[in-house]
Amino acid sequence: MPRLGLRAKLALVALVLLVLPLAAWQFVREMERFLLAAQEESLGATARAVATVLHERPQLLGARPADESVLRREAERELQRLTGAAPAPEIESPRASSEVNAILRGVQRAGLRTWVVSRDYRVLALAGSLAGESLADEAIAAAPEIAAAIQGAARTRARPARDGAATIVSAAHPIWTGNEVVGAVVVEEPASRLELLRSRVLERLLAVTLAAFVLSGAVLLWFATRISGRIRRLRDEAEAATDARGRVTRLVTAQAAGDEIGDLSRSFTTVLQRLARYNAYLEGMAGRLSHELRTPIAVVRSSLENLRAARGPQEAQTYLARAEEGLARLSTILARMSEASRLEQGLAQAARERFDAAAVVKGCVEGYRLAYAARPFQLELPAQPVPLEGSPDSLAQMLDKLVENAHDFAIPGTPIRIGLGADGRLRVENEGPPLPEPIRESLFDSMTSLRRAEGGSAAPHLGLGLYIARLIAEFHGGALVAENLPGGRGVAFIASLKPTV
Repeated sequence: MPRLGLRAKLALVALVLLVLPLAAWQFVREMERFLLAAQEESLGATARAVATVLHERPQLLGARPADESVLRREAERELQRLTGAAPAPEIESPRASSEVNAILRGVQRAGLRTWVVSRDYRVLALAGSLAGESLADEAIAAAPEIAAAIQGAARTRARPARDGAATIVSAAHPIWTGNEVVGAVVVEEPASRLELLRSRVLERLLAVTLAAFVLSGAVLLWFATRISGRIRRLRDEAEAATDARGRVTRLVTAQAAGDEIGDLSRSFTTVLQRLARYNAYLEGMAGRLSHELRTPIAVVRSSLENLRAARGPQEAQTYLARAEEGLARLSTILARMSEASRLEQGLAQAARERFDAAAVVKGCVEGYRLAYAARPFQLELPAQPVPLEGSPDSLAQMLDKLVENAHDFAIPGTPIRIGLGADGRLRVENEGPPLPEPIRESLFDSMTSLRRAEGGSAAPHLGLGLYIARLIAEFHGGALVAENLPGGRGVAFIASLKPTV
């Protein structure tokens, strides 16, 4: 199956516009039927008016017509042949014939033909004509309406002309004398005005539809070209964002457009930024692990070398103790490295319970005041309980990590402020150095820290506390962020927990 581009698909969608001329054509047809019915009703009213004038006047219907044309006689013979009616005797009455013709002339207008037929299908009077139509032919064509009217039923009908180029509307109405039908009035008129109106409407419809289709097609083609161009640029930038080894070398230019493609480009930029930070984290992990493991390994190695050269049992015992200290430090590092994974598994399997976060925070702060006797603590709690659904022990562990971090970076003698709001916002503040901008977004990643090592260097070392705190905050339906205090006088960590109703 051939692959269709965006422009080709939009071009196919544009074909739906073809429904518009079809719907318009259907509307024109409905309008034509409505107008044709109105014309039939109008002719029926004219035939009824003439028949009403001739009601109860049988002397007018037995007179010989003044018009003795060959066409009239031929029409009579055809009508009588079709119906099997026998000719009746005629009465010489020029006055009666003139009166009937005068009645017909009173309703006559251009393009209208009116005739009166007796019960025995004699054409008694005729007024008007239909262009291009012979009376004999039209008498035969109008025979069904005349026959119905002679039987006492008014009838209207639209029929095609003999040449097929026009439509003729006819209406027949019976003439009554008492309870007997003595004749019929037939009124005919071509629907040329309707056909002319239809032709004009169709011409305009075709022109407007064609213009609309061309304009819509051009707009859709331009729109599809613009959209496909933006998508191709986004594709090229996404492919060039990483190298063959998967490293992020450049970021996708975030488009400012407010549509879905703009959202997609901004999402690509965000994803690539996160991948870049993660790649940097993975690349820096080797250095952090090397930094953390170098010292205990060096202690173990030097202790074993000195143990080999020891002169006596007492000196050997000293070196053995140092080696055990190095091994214990290595075990501590490995335990901390697996702490986060154990915590994630534990949180995934932990049973949730409903507890009061304010009581947990209050109990933890009382313990901190004993554990950090030289550090003042300031606590703010709401008057009402703050119900959470989760694990109170995990919440206490998160607060432990935040307080430990605040204590390590706080200026000696300054207080650590802990506050819990009724909305579940837990805040831990300390006065000290602000957070550097480059590390703010990766602060809660695994093995990221700014604790100062011995000698005052700022080299990073193993840090999992804030990463664990973030996992616990997310477990309780919230998030953990860090911000600098106004004036750069310290740092605040805010955990937005989700209280239960």
